[in-house]
Amino acid sequence: MSRLAFTISTQSYNRKHQLPRVYDSLKAQTFRDFEWVIVDDGSSDGTEELVKAWQRESDFPIRYFYQQNRGKHVGFNWAVREAQGELLLSFDSDDSCVPTALERFKYHWDAIPDKENYSTLCALCMDDRGNLIGPKYPKDVVDAESFQEQYRYRAFERWGVNRTDILRQYPFPEVGEERYAPEALVWNRLSMRYKARFVNEVLRIYHYEPGDVVPAMDKRKLKSPRIARIYYSELSGMPVPAWQKVRATINYIRWSLHAQSSIGDVIGDTNHRLLAVSLLPAGFLVYQRDLTRQRRNQLS
Repeated sequence: MSRLAFTISTQSYNRKHQLPRVYDSLKAQTFRDFEWVIVDDGSSDGTEELVKAWQRESDFPIRYFYQQNRGKHVGFNWAVREAQGELLLSFDSDDSCVPTALERFKYHWDAIPDKENYSTLCALCMDDRGNLIGPKYPKDVVDAESFQEQYRYRAFERWGVNRTDILRQYPFPEVGEERYAPEALVWNRLSMRYKARFVNEVLRIYHYEPGDVVPAMDKRKLKSPRIARIYYSELSGMPVPAWQKVRATINYIRWSLHAQSSIGDVIGDTNHRLLAVSLLPAGFLVYQRDLTRQRRNQLS
């Protein structure tokens, strides 16, 4: 049984200078039935000392866990296992939120009559200048029952809570030393089984950092090709539009080759063998393009 309404989950790697945004946002919350679970992904900037100081002064529970650098997805799995809240809210270490965020999430969650069929409640985001990120939903409250609806509504930056008991059933894959997993890997799995509610309220504030360089998605996947292979293998078998199925299959082939899978394994490990066979040349060309870019980067 959960004894709190919310667990706020933050994974942090050398973000001591930005974590105070999250802390200040949580201190300002009008709804107080929550805990903050921080998983430190191998920071060396004094994050632990900062968090310990907050633990001594805070009027809400702060629980701190340290892991050697293994990636955000591994830290998220740890937070889910430790969570004592009915709902889990993933709060990135460089963001903030409005003071009524938890209050409004609680309000909208309580308004769902058949919660056993829902895993997710999502709200909107804005940037630090107050500009909405992405379009609004077609109605103020939208219940998405199908994978297709949820996949479409998740196409932009959103912020949401998930049932902790369900998240425990759908952990991110942890593969060797690979340190990156697409967040959509888990959200896609949830969307195949559960409903989601989307509301037109702006609750999260996304901060753009001057000079902040975010690694290109493909660069992160190059270091985690086996997890990328899993993601695209699953996506290609989901009810997405035909062009997205083709694209996912090409990427499945591409990352399988990066993971050093044989052609036999590439074909044998998919439920869409004819499609995979027909797209092998395209996947191989994208794989070769990656190798060329890698060589150029090494020489530059």
